[in-house]
Amino acid sequence: MARAPRLAAGRARALGLPTRGTTNPNRLRRVDRWVAHAHRDLLAEGEPLVVDLGYGSSPVTTVELAARLRAVNPRVRVLGLELDAERVAAGKEVADPPGLDFRRGGFELAGARPVLLRAFNVLRQYTEEQAAEAWTTMVGRLAPGGLLVEGTCDEIGRRCCWVALDAGGPRTLTLSCLPADLEAPSDLAERLPKALIHHNVPGERVHALLTELDACWAAAAPFAPYGPRARWVEAVGLFAGRGWPVLGDRRRRRLGELTVPWEVVSP
Repeated sequence: MARAPRLAAGRARALGLPTRGTTNPNRLRRVDRWVAHAHRDLLAEGEPLVVDLGYGSSPVTTVELAARLRAVNPRVRVLGLELDAERVAAGKEVADPPGLDFRRGGFELAGARPVLLRAFNVLRQYTEEQAAEAWTTMVGRLAPGGLLVEGTCDEIGRRCCWVALDAGGPRTLTLSCLPADLEAPSDLAERLPKALIHHNVPGERVHALLTELDACWAAAAPFAPYGPRARWVEAVGLFAGRGWPVLGDRRRRRLGELTVPWEVVSP
């Protein structure tokens, strides 16, 4: 039986379970650039606080997040949180407060109230019910109007899926990939967030989406000589043409993205 989320020992009373901690440079580039584009309004004014939860054994992806978001607003503040004291110590070695800092914390966000929270590859070890509780806890710690971006990716960031949530619940699902890395779009199913991964079965909306996207990918085969990216762009165009609500413009498609409203995949 999976363990329920618990309060880790220590004065911080950090909520959650330690992750494996694996990470690689540039692993989260896809979600970072999506956030900077799709939600730049959250970052554009003042000195917005962004929290990176569960950055792993190396703080490199937190450092990269800060650099990418400073292109939107040089005054953005990024706080990396980890349960493991050694990982926090590794972060402190590269900290540059107040713009970049590290602290011990979990789902309670160590008392921080960010406008944006990135939580990547932290919920895969939980049950679906526990992951839903973690969503509620994290969203409840956001600043008014804040956003949680929660998802998973492979080890080098070529296959990613994430959900954007606010106080009203999930808003969007994004699939992002290097099209050359796919046999078919449904290869991304293994990276669906915990809220969806067990619902990829006939009769469920997310399964219908992936099935339709695979069909569009097959129909876009004549574009293969122009490269996998051109084929992806055509497949997403066909997908939208079949009545699926696709968010974002053609440029996002060229980056290997597909974003849809949450209600079209909600279990």
